[in-house]
Amino acid sequence: MAISSCIGTSSVDAKPSFHPRRYITLTSRRRTTPTTTIQHNDADTPIFNTVLEIRGGASRKKKGGRTASLYSSSQKEQKTATGKTKVKGSVKEETKKSAVSDTLTKYKSILPLTRIYITMVGIVTLLGLALGEEMAQGLLALDPIRVMYGLELWRPITAACFLGPPSIGWLMNAYYLFEYGSNLERAFGTAQHLLFLSLMIAFLSVCSAFFGQPFFAQSVITSMLHVLSRSMPNQKVKWLIFTVPYWTLPYGLMASDVLQAGNAAAALPHVLGILSGHVYFFHKNIWPKLGGEDWLNPPEFLRRRLDADYSGDVSKSKESVNAALKARKKGKGKKLGGS
Repeated sequence: MAISSCIGTSSVDAKPSFHPRRYITLTSRRRTTPTTTIQHNDADTPIFNTVLEIRGGASRKKKGGRTASLYSSSQKEQKTATGKTKVKGSVKEETKKSAVSDTLTKYKSILPLTRIYITMVGIVTLLGLALGEEMAQGLLALDPIRVMYGLELWRPITAACFLGPPSIGWLMNAYYLFEYGSNLERAFGTAQHLLFLSLMIAFLSVCSAFFGQPFFAQSVITSMLHVLSRSMPNQKVKWLIFTVPYWTLPYGLMASDVLQAGNAAAALPHVLGILSGHVYFFHKNIWPKLGGEDWLNPPEFLRRRLDADYSGDVSKSKESVNAALKARKKGKGKKLGGS
């Protein structure tokens, strides 16, 4: 009996004790687990995705399907809530690219020698701004002593390309240089135009050194205009508010510069340009008619190299000049000698 009572007592004492908190925790876990599973299963259903798409939410990513719309920043193309691709700044980039490409196309369409001359004018102008007025005068101006004894052979070229600091006058002179240079190169050909520029730079270097002119780009422009005006002297052009013969246009430019500067010394570059241009025109067009020889012809190898349509007939030069000048519309001339 004692043994049985001891056994019974020990068995009763060995029963597990009841803990209410632990029971509540276990039951809560058992109840929440299937609920979570049910929600996960509902989220994978098409109905739940449809509801999210209608509401504007993000659907889960499936294989071969469309990815999330609001949280698709990791994709290559971002999309809106409706699934459309977002519009980026491609229009502005295309506009900028088209403007740059159009500018480059227009620049490349300029005749080769005129394009080189305009480019050199821009480079020399930038050098003048970077060096300053005093340094530009000392490095870019025409100095016959340094050219002959110091072999600074770039000075005649820079003196023929420097138009001064950027201004309205600089812009107008650059336009005249482009307009008259293009007309001459189109009429004569690139090889003949190269000979013309070489003679003008050589002749104006001597005259400018004699008269103390450090730069003579304005004289080159006037010489171009004089040669063009003498080719069709009686053609009517518009200058300011007047309609005048073409041959008077260089003198009109000279008069306008003198009035603007208020000094008669402003006429000197134009006088030198008219003189140098007339020397070329006389030996090229008038002297052969008097029985002389036309020695202002570029070499054959230069013509074959620079003129693509060269056929070996030198007599076609004057015909090309007349054809180019007659193609100009009468009565629609621009101010200050614009073609």
